[in-house]
This record gives sequence, structure tokens and C-alpha cells, in this order.
Amino acid sequence: MTDIKDLEKAAKEGRLDRREFIRRAGALGLAAPFAASLLTQSVHAAMPKRGGSFVMGSAHGSTTDSLDPGSHENGFMTNTVFAYANQLFETDNTGKLVPELAESFDANKDATQWVIKLRKGVEFHNGKSMTADDVIASLNHHRGEDSKSAGKSLLDPITEMKKTGTHEVTFTLSAGNADFPVILSDYHFAILPNFEGKADWQAGFGTGGYIIDRFEPGVRATFKRNPNYFKAGRAHFDEVEIIALVDTTARQNAVMNQEVHAINRVDPKTVHLLGRNPSLSILEVTGTLHYTFPMRVTQAPFDNYDLRMAVKLSVDREALLSKILLGHGAIGNDHPISLSNPYHNDVMPQRTYDPDKARFHLKKAGMEGVKLDLGTSEAAFSGAVDAALLIKDSASKAGLNVNVVREPKDGYWSNVWNKKAWCACYWGGRPTEDWMFTAAYVAEGNWNDTDWRTGPAADKFNKLVVAARSELDTNKRREMYYECQSLVNDDGGALIPMFANHIHAVSKKVAHDEQVAGNWEYDGSKAIERWWFA
Repeated sequence: MTDIKDLEKAAKEGRLDRREFIRRAGALGLAAPFAASLLTQSVHAAMPKRGGSFVMGSAHGSTTDSLDPGSHENGFMTNTVFAYANQLFETDNTGKLVPELAESFDANKDATQWVIKLRKGVEFHNGKSMTADDVIASLNHHRGEDSKSAGKSLLDPITEMKKTGTHEVTFTLSAGNADFPVILSDYHFAILPNFEGKADWQAGFGTGGYIIDRFEPGVRATFKRNPNYFKAGRAHFDEVEIIALVDTTARQNAVMNQEVHAINRVDPKTVHLLGRNPSLSILEVTGTLHYTFPMRVTQAPFDNYDLRMAVKLSVDREALLSKILLGHGAIGNDHPISLSNPYHNDVMPQRTYDPDKARFHLKKAGMEGVKLDLGTSEAAFSGAVDAALLIKDSASKAGLNVNVVREPKDGYWSNVWNKKAWCACYWGGRPTEDWMFTAAYVAEGNWNDTDWRTGPAADKFNKLVVAARSELDTNKRREMYYECQSLVNDDGGALIPMFANHIHAVSKKVAHDEQVAGNWEYDGSKAIERWWFA
């Protein structure tokens, strides 16, 4: 350890006792009394305190929100479900996958069979003890031909799910999947009480750190701390409230006026203003969040390859990054795999703004003069309307006539996204390639918002995703995922011009671990469980 900051970090993490801290601090030239005082401050600052009422401002929320875990599709519900329920696994604040309701797991050599042992002594909020029956009922809620769950495609590879003990479940898969525990950490797969063979989601009972007190879809959710929570050192607040503040200005005013303790989706244009507020800190995390404009390839005119290519080439990505994100992100290349993913294709040429080439494809499609409606709303992401207007402007130089349609914020996710031919969208991303592709790009996925399911390129893509899932050779797996990204980039309907950083404004009254997760906003949507008042 070379400096005092390293020593402080080690002390906070419990890797140095008092004597060793003072000895090493002395070697750095610090007097013993000062070192002892510094140690006390470091350890004290790292110890979470219990108490208080935390109010979270959410950039998402819809009146169509429901406690049905298969329907969750925005940040209001991911924060809600992680507050009152748990999954078998979770991604911790360092980005590492760890068991949550699972205690341990084991797989056979080809990763086609997984044995998961469950924690004992975990209780639901109604007092019922969690067993293997609850896990099976909860996961079956997303399975079956009639399931409309957004998580259905993720669980389709399960051919058998069997109770092999009161606290043990054995899964058999149709093909090997080295990422299976990661899949089970998805926010849709909350473990809920079994009632007559089915998951009882209507009652709102989970095993989480907080008990639902009140749930108003798209408006607010309130919680009280679970006194019997099984996780030590988590769920510090006495009470929590999530308020849906979809309007960017209203959200930022709320945190500046101290009506809420934290907000997400800070507008990059106002980061510097919020940062000057003496009561606030800016928390910015790089992750997998990306802003998209999906074109549904089954709806005219986007069923034409050359028209789609003309659109992709007509977008000035540099302008979007600088004017919408103000540099708080990275340029996208029309596929959903971020720089932080393990198999990001960094050798594929970056698509750039090329009006002449766009005109070539537009003429080849025989669609010169066609009007393209682009649905957008601030509900999609902060700056979505301005982004659409920038696309309209750059596309006009390529001969494309884009008509920006401003859609209502409320009901955007149920009435516009995944229905209209072209619209604005965001994806929080996923920590693995298979998870991202399975959630939003494979043929059987309910959330395939480009509807790219058939055709030679799509067929090849779907076969590659399945093959890569069970491939244990990392070099071969990398080649497969590289090709998957190329196929989406070329033939798919995904227009992904930019990856955005997670930007939050947080009251200085709030404390959290030094490292904050980037897999979702709000510390992996676990801020309610992980944060505390300083």
C-alpha cells in the first residue's frame, strides 16, 4: 500500500487491524495520534447507521405498473421489487454475482444440470418459511405456453425443475448454460410465497428488507423495514418511499428543494447546476445503459433492409453524444453490448454519419420521399425528444423525411414501445451477452422490440446465441458473440447511437459503499437496501 487512501480503504474493508494500520501509517510519516484519529474516522464513516425515512425520486413509473413480476419493465418497479423481494442470486456493489436466497450451487461438467441449495430460516413477510416449493412456484409463473412474462424466454431452456429437498432445487436445461445463475438474478424472478401451487404475487409479500405499506402504480410506493430480514448489515432505513417523477424538471426541483433524498436520470445539461448545490453530491456510474430507437422490421417501411441501413447511416452519433449526453457516455454501434461486457466486439468498424451512403441505400430501397414517424417522449429517457429532433435534422441531409411524434408520458411503455414502428427507448443493459440477447433479441423473446425474428441473418443469430450459451471455450465463445453483434448491427432493426452513464443527484445526508454497482441505476436498483443516512 503506497498512500494513506489505500490504508483507509483497507481499514474500511476490515483488512487491517488497529495496530497494523498505525504501523503502516507511521511508515508513511504520520504521527501515531493522528493515525489513530484517522482510523477512527475511517471505520466510523464506513459503518452504516440505522434509522430515518428515505425518499427516492424515480424517473420512471406508469399507471400500468403491477406487482406481477412478469410485467416489470421500468425503474420504478425494479426498485420496488428489490425493496420487498429477493432473487436466488444478485449482483453485488462490486459487480460480482453472489448467492442471495441461494446458499450454494453446483453444476455438472457440461452445465446442463444445476443443483441449488437454499438458505434456511428465511421468512416471507406473512411469516411463512421459504422452501423449494416457493422457488418452483415463483419461476413457473414465468414459464409455459400461455405465459406473457417478459422473463419467459430466459427460462425456456429449463426442461425440468425438481424439488430434491426441502431447501434444494435441481434444474435440468435443454443445453448447457454457463451463465444460468446470472439469469436467476433477473429482477423478474422474485421468489414469492407458494399458494396452492402458484406464486402469490397479489398479496405483495416477499422476503426483502422492506415490507410494502402502500402501492400506487405509477405514483408512489411506501415501505417499512422488515425486522426479520435475513441479510446482516442491510436495509438500514426505517421507512422508504419511492415517488414517480417522470418529468425531468420536476424531478430535479424535488431533489434541490430537499423533497426527495436522491434522483436518477439527471439531465446532463444540468449536472453542473446540481453539482453546485451545497446539499447535493453527483453520483455518476458507467454501466450498460443505452438509448435506442428500435425499428420494427415487420412493419413497413422498416421491413426493407436498405431503408433500415439508410436510417442508421443518417444519424450523427457524435452530435447526440455531445448535445444530449454532453459527453456523459459513449457512442453506440447499433448493437446492445457495452464496453463493460466481457465479449464486446471492439474490432468491428464503428458506424458513422454518412449522408451520401444513406442516400444510396434510400434510393436502392426505392423510398425517396417516404415519411418516417418517430414516436418519442421524455418517458423514454431524459432528452429523448431533443434526440429525435437531432435525428430528424441529420436525416434530412440524407434525404430522409422524419416526422417527430411527441407521445404522452403516461402509458408510453404500454401504448407506444414495442407496438409502433419506430420509437425512442432505453435499455438498462445486462451483465452478460447471453442475457442481453435473450432478453431483447432472440426470436422467442417477448421484449424483442425490433421484432427481428426471421430471415437468414436472424436465423443465424438465434442459432449462435444458443451455441454460445453452452460453449465453455472462451475463445470460441468470443468469436460467436462477435458475430452476433455484427449480425444485429447489420441486419437488425436496432438503432443504438449512444451508451449513457448513470447520473444521480444524492443528498449529502445519504451515505453508501465506496463502490456503487453499475448494472442498473441506483446502485444496481439496490440503493434502498444498501444505502443509509450518514
